[in-house]
Amino acid sequence: MVAPMKIIFGLITFVTVGMIIGALCQLSFIWKLEDTNGIPHWYNFKEAETLRLGHVQPEIISWSPRIIVLHNFLSMEECDYLRALAKPRLQVSTVVDARTGKGVKSSVRTSSGMFLSSSDRKYGLVQAIEKRIAVFSQVPSENGELIQVLRWQRRYEKGQYYKAHHDYFSDAFNLKRGGQRVATMLMYLSDNVDGGETYFPMAGSGECTCGGKRMQGLSVKPIKGDAVLFWSMGLDGQSDPKSTHGGCEVLSGEKWSATKWMRQKQFS
Repeated sequence: MVAPMKIIFGLITFVTVGMIIGALCQLSFIWKLEDTNGIPHWYNFKEAETLRLGHVQPEIISWSPRIIVLHNFLSMEECDYLRALAKPRLQVSTVVDARTGKGVKSSVRTSSGMFLSSSDRKYGLVQAIEKRIAVFSQVPSENGELIQVLRWQRRYEKGQYYKAHHDYFSDAFNLKRGGQRVATMLMYLSDNVDGGETYFPMAGSGECTCGGKRMQGLSVKPIKGDAVLFWSMGLDGQSDPKSTHGGCEVLSGEKWSATKWMRQKQFS
């Protein structure tokens, strides 16, 4: 009986070792294939840290329009950094004029804000955020506009809000600087805000909360570090009217957000 048991044990050991060697060979082949096709594998821990892999938690909340909530997209330090960078330069917010392409005051938006400059984009933390946006949206970073930081404060102006609108352009002038806007990354930089939801009136079939009111559509609560990625263009390449969205009234607290618009081609 001893001899057969040794034979069985030997066969089991042989098969196990063979399976391990086979798995390692297969993994090595996959890694080589990824390198050949330019697909990274995450042995580079610095890269994984930049992209916050393991922290970011995507949640699809709508397919039409396409909306994804990216929980923990920014770290608390990144949120505070963007706010500190923006605060000394805040001005009354503007919208893009269809004839000149310049920012003009509008009743559509009641907030204060600023755009990060080209010099700001050289900071390591800003570069990390921009790279993360490019990877999760699958839109090259050079196609992105400058990040805009906005602040809403209930105590300074009662009923601050952002009326429903779409991010894509309907004029030829703004299309010259990189084509149509295809997607938007909206990042929340502050917590403890009552109201201030991002509201999509044409998404979903139920009700949601918007500034303390019940409304038809979908809304996303502003939670510090979370981000909302949504597309202004459908899979058919046409502008999607269902991407219409707005900012609900801030009932209490101070709402900060940062927005990155992405174009079809390189933005200039």
